Formats: sequence, structure tokens, C-alpha cells
Amino acid sequence: MLEKDGVSYLGGQRIDLLEAIDAHGSITQAAKVIGVSYRTAWDTVDAMNNQSDQPLVERATGGRNGGGTRLTEHGRRVIRLFRALEGEYRHALATLADDREDFDEFRRLLRKFSLTTSARNQFVGRIVRFVTGPIYVEVHVRVDDQTELIAVVTRHSMQSMALTEGMEVYVMFKAGSVVLMTDTVRAISFENRLCGYVRHLHPGAVYTEVSVRLPNEKIITSVVNNELVEQMGLLPDAPVCAMFNAANLILALV
Repeated sequence: MLEKDGVSYLGGQRIDLLEAIDAHGSITQAAKVIGVSYRTAWDTVDAMNNQSDQPLVERATGGRNGGGTRLTEHGRRVIRLFRALEGEYRHALATLADDREDFDEFRRLLRKFSLTTSARNQFVGRIVRFVTGPIYVEVHVRVDDQTELIAVVTRHSMQSMALTEGMEVYVMFKAGSVVLMTDTVRAISFENRLCGYVRHLHPGAVYTEVSVRLPNEKIITSVVNNELVEQMGLLPDAPVCAMFNAANLILALV
């Protein structure tokens, strides 16, 4: 992990987690090795998969232990690249540390690169097309080969952000804006409808956090009342669709 005065800058723990998954083939064991909770480990994996054009980690089925988690070849390539660059970053940080003013400027820059929001769902994709109206614009963002998200922004926002086709953007939306439906063929009025399977259920006193696994290991998180979870029969591996309005999506540039 790359640190200065005990402050982490470049997220080496994520790489540590990937290496532990590769070594043990189990996210439970990997979490123990790096000293985080099972849920924190899965949340980290979900965030990495959502923000990568290809999955870094995927669920394995079958085998001697009946399944587990494993690194993809893309995940191994990310590790190799990070470790190759790590030495160069250490050298750069050591050089900057000799000049406190330069180091502080560099630290502020790195903080800008570390986007942190309260939105539970965060993806990275590229704009593939616009549907333009007199006031609002539909922005279609391709997350991967199988997933496209639709956001609505004003023409003023489009112009002020200088949005263009091919541009990489962050797409964010809160878990509370996601509606789940077990009827995967029923017609609906939501612009975004993505179907997959229930991956995790995290029940609370009133609400349950439901993680829906999409193709290519992408995850969408919803918050559902506990009574509705029971009424809908939401269980791990049950088919479900996640739906949300384009107006609830926020686009960001980093």
C-alpha cells in the first residue's frame, strides 16, 4: 500500500484483496487474510467489477468445494500492472516528500481522483448516443457489452459538462431509487430495466439491502422493506429485475 504519514493514497488494499482471492479461491479466506469483514470484501469486489469494463472477480461453480470466487485473467493483469507501477510511485512520492509544498499539491490532486459519494450504485462507462429534446437530453452510457444505462440531464448540464459521444463518465444512483420486480416479462414504465439474480440479502430492522447480480458480475443494490422481501420471495439466486428512472441517475466527470 502506498502511504505517507500513515495516509493511504493509491488503494493498495484492493490489490491485496485480489491477490488473496487468487491465492485462496475464497472471498471468506481472502477477507480474513487482509483483515476485513466478509461484507466489506464483497462490497469492494462489487465496486471494482462495477467500475471495470471487464470483471476482475467472478463466481466459480462446481469443483471439489462446490464453487467459490476466482480472479479473471483481466484481474490478474490489473495486479501485474499495479505491482509494476508501485515501485515507480514509491520513488515519486519519496521525491515529492523532500519538498513539502509540492507534496501537498500532489496530495490534493490525488484526493480529487478519489471519488467518494453516498450513492450505493456507481458505474463507469462511455457515452454511446444522445436523444435530444428541447429541454432535456437522454444520455445512453454503455457500461459493458451487455449493460447500457440511460440518464436524463438538462441541455444546460450537457453543455456545461461538454458531454460528447465516446466520453467516459461515472454513473451514480442511490439504492432507494431502485425498484425490484420478480416478474421479468411484465411491461414497465422505467427507462432502465436490468435483470439478473439475487446475490446477497442484508436484512436490517426495517429494510433489507438486496444485491442483484447482472451479467459480467456487475451488481445493483436496492433497499426493500422487510415485509416485501418476504412477500416477493426474494432469496439468493432467485431471478429478479432492477428498475429505475433515468431522472434518478447522476453523471460525473473525474
